[in-house]
Amino acid sequence: MAEAESIIGTPEVGDDAQPESAQPKGRRRIAALLIVAFLAYLLDLGSKMVVVAKLEHQPPIEVIGDLLRFEAVRNAGAAFGFGEAFTIIFTCIAATVIVVIVRLARKLYSLPWAIALGLLLGGALGNLTDRIFRSPGVFRGAVVDFIAPAHFAVFNLADSAIVCGGILIVLLSFKGLDPDGTVHKD
Repeated sequence: MAEAESIIGTPEVGDDAQPESAQPKGRRRIAALLIVAFLAYLLDLGSKMVVVAKLEHQPPIEVIGDLLRFEAVRNAGAAFGFGEAFTIIFTCIAATVIVVIVRLARKLYSLPWAIALGLLLGGALGNLTDRIFRSPGVFRGAVVDFIAPAHFAVFNLADSAIVCGGILIVLLSFKGLDPDGTVHKD
């Protein structure tokens, strides 16, 4: 039996023990998290650079009639422009989210969780970059928003990544899938 297990390998166990073969799998999940985060961050950063260079101080561009337009807006607050006096608190929250995701990545063995956390990480980094480097100053910078659907708040690609990552996390939690790859049926 011991010979068969050494040839076949031990099956993956869900709770605490991760077999030796899970180490490369865990690294692949971390790589997936970093790739998704990097792509989300680059798309957000690139789109904001274009918006600031071409759209700021210009009239909005109608993309789909009255339903969707691109309009450069600086947002010092949180979602929907709330809390403009608390920019430094939002900066600290974003930094904390990034630290938590990086720490959680050590126990990551689930590709869907890697994607969800990558979206959160990329979005948090995108908005944190604005808060640190944009005017009016370090840790008080206003986030560049530009996607303006009719009858809704103006947002950016970082916000979209954060919302999509959050929705995916909720769905994974309802399915009972944990970041370490275990599935529980409660």
